[in-house]
Amino acid sequence: MSVDQGSSKVLTLVKSAPAPTAPVASDRSEAIDTRTLSRSLFLRLAALDADSPERAYVRDTLIELNLPLVRYAAARFRSRNEPMEDIVQVGTIGLIKAIDRFDCERGVEFPTFAMPTVVGEIKRFFRDTSWSVRVPRRLQELRLALTKASDELAQKLDRSPTVPELAAVLGVSEEDVVDGLAVGNAYTASSLDSPSPEDEGGEGSLADRLGYEDTALEGVEYRESLKPLLAKLPPRERQIIMLRFFANMTQSQIGEEVGISQMHVSRLL
Repeated sequence: MSVDQGSSKVLTLVKSAPAPTAPVASDRSEAIDTRTLSRSLFLRLAALDADSPERAYVRDTLIELNLPLVRYAAARFRSRNEPMEDIVQVGTIGLIKAIDRFDCERGVEFPTFAMPTVVGEIKRFFRDTSWSVRVPRRLQELRLALTKASDELAQKLDRSPTVPELAAVLGVSEEDVVDGLAVGNAYTASSLDSPSPEDEGGEGSLADRLGYEDTALEGVEYRESLKPLLAKLPPRERQIIMLRFFANMTQSQIGEEVGISQMHVSRLL
């Protein structure tokens, strides 16, 4: 069964999905039972022939069983002014792809494996709109390539890829990778008639707020104006500054990325 066939069959299941909420401690035993059942079903799925009617049933059961994972991931995007139902449906496509690629013999829990694919599918849904500020086409294309490479490497490595790993895969410099990550903050699009996010009071429409300072654009301007000064720094110090102020990484994360202690990073900054 293809992804499209599976998705058309399953998307109707999410129409009446309840509001997404994060798992709580009282659900721990239920979560354990779900993981155990999922593993049993994946083992059964791997043993069945591709054209077996039972295989289709087991696959659909896995999709239904793991829909809470999609709703949990979709909740992270509730402020994007898109119907939650649409976000959940898109995330379900990612869930189906993850189920079709999952190998339970790798020793990785399915939620850990599936989450990057589900979130990646949702992010692609939002990328199908437009850029809210003017960003050079080169950086737009780099941003899209970075997102695709990040998703693929996350699946392969079972963790988020580092800047050097992304640079190696795309054949670009680490500075270009940081540039591409930074301009991602300038990407968003919503209808001007859509209501304001709840954290801004929820009153009026987005059009009522036109004229506010665009911090994403300011960040791009700062980045371009600092390029001549950054070019004069030693490579490692330049990388640390870009990771801290343009990739928004913590000192501990920078230390792991560069291979030095957090205290050393603090002194260099």
